[in-house]
Amino acid sequence: MGKYPIFLELAGRRAVVIGGGAVALRKAEALLNAGARLVVVAEHINETLTNLCAGSKAELIKSKYSKNYLVGAVLAIAATNKPEVNRQVHKDCQELEILCNVVDEPELCDFFVPGVVRRGDLQVAIGTEGDCPAYAGHLRKKLEKILTNEHGQFLAELEQLRRHIITDVQEPAERKTLLGKLVDDQSFDYFVQNGPAQWREYAQSIISGAD
Repeated sequence: MGKYPIFLELAGRRAVVIGGGAVALRKAEALLNAGARLVVVAEHINETLTNLCAGSKAELIKSKYSKNYLVGAVLAIAATNKPEVNRQVHKDCQELEILCNVVDEPELCDFFVPGVVRRGDLQVAIGTEGDCPAYAGHLRKKLEKILTNEHGQFLAELEQLRRHIITDVQEPAERKTLLGKLVDDQSFDYFVQNGPAQWREYAQSIISGAD
């Protein structure tokens, strides 16, 4: 059955990582970057993970796993080297109705973490439904060569202009047509070749021409 892809808002919401090794480090870093209220639970937490969390509001709990640490969480990631602990985390999450990801155990995952290409607010995610994460990583590397920093900068300019169009252009069909012209390849190429300031003039000429 196909999965439902979403970008989840985690800012200020409790997310729990069970485990303190290299895999847990990668998961914790991604959750911190998403603004989650991170909780890491492990008997032993490596120094790099400790340093990562030092300048944040993340909570490090040096303890054996307990179901109590899951309470109030939106999601949990089990990343220990003990299969029995990972299975228990999954079982507890099901009882508490918390989304769970057990690393390298697709059948014990309510969600999969995709390969992601980020350029500013632009994010492109690649998922394989857990079939082969390495292939998602391969495709991510290819897309990283295609999507440049200019794509992220272009999106930032579009976001500002879109606000004005929504406010100033009353007709929905006209708004759709204008935005379609502003996001196309010709518009992006003009942005890359001439820079943000001249592109804003170019964009304004398109909007004025529609008046």
